Amino acid sequence: MNRWKFTLLAGLCAATLASGFGNAALAGKLEDVLQRGKLIVGTGVGNPPWHFRDEKGDMAGFDVDVAKIVAKGLFGDDTKIEYVNQASDARIPNLVTDKVDITCQFMTVTAERAQQVNFTIPYYREGVGLMMTAGGKYKSRDEMKAAGAGVTVSVLQNVYAEEMVHYALPEAKVDQYESVDLMYQALNSGRADAAATDMSSLQWFMKQNPGKYVDGGYGWNPQTYSCAVKRGDQDFLNFVNIAFREALTGVEFGTYSKSFEMWFGVKPPEPKVGFPEELR
Repeated sequence: MNRWKFTLLAGLCAATLASGFGNAALAGKLEDVLQRGKLIVGTGVGNPPWHFRDEKGDMAGFDVDVAKIVAKGLFGDDTKIEYVNQASDARIPNLVTDKVDITCQFMTVTAERAQQVNFTIPYYREGVGLMMTAGGKYKSRDEMKAAGAGVTVSVLQNVYAEEMVHYALPEAKVDQYESVDLMYQALNSGRADAAATDMSSLQWFMKQNPGKYVDGGYGWNPQTYSCAVKRGDQDFLNFVNIAFREALTGVEFGTYSKSFEMWFGVKPPEPKVGFPEELR
């Protein structure tokens, strides 16, 4: 074989290999999900208003609605989802092993977790609030703070419970309970003047029991909730982020707003038309 033919053959082989590698590079999670025809979502089943089964046995909750936003963006059909029921400690392993495409399970964003998975843009900001009974002795956090040591707050038992409550009410008596049910029973029975609980739970209880509970009007201890995807596939992460961005600020805001109001009883502020303020 002369040098010219050898050079031509080598060039053709290189081009073929490059083309093959290029196609392989393009075949990622986004293409896999589209070809499969459904989105596999990891979430839980026992934590309303986030993820649970309704009276018909169907998946429901805010995390479920967030996942539906992604499915609608992928297929134009928010029902094309397979749900994988997973415990909280399986949220990252199931992504790493490709058991799920995405986890939407009130997952708090931390720098440590971000070393293991890619987080999407946030879809909720959790915090702690003070839930009180309507008609109770106190009407707000300010009144309880002024009452000092005369106030009793129930809270779920954990090593940071007392410090957490005292951030909002420095002199309050803190009663810790082994379960959320017992914590709320203390409030309902009058043994506690307020329950320190997740703001989302507070809003859910108020929505489910109109006129029974009131919000103390103060939130603290913020935590960011995002969905998570496996590291290393930027195209899929970009797609999910665009789907969420447009739900928070654009064409799908009505869908997001309706769900937010359904589960938390609060209508989020509408995005302003004109300059995209989120880029300021």
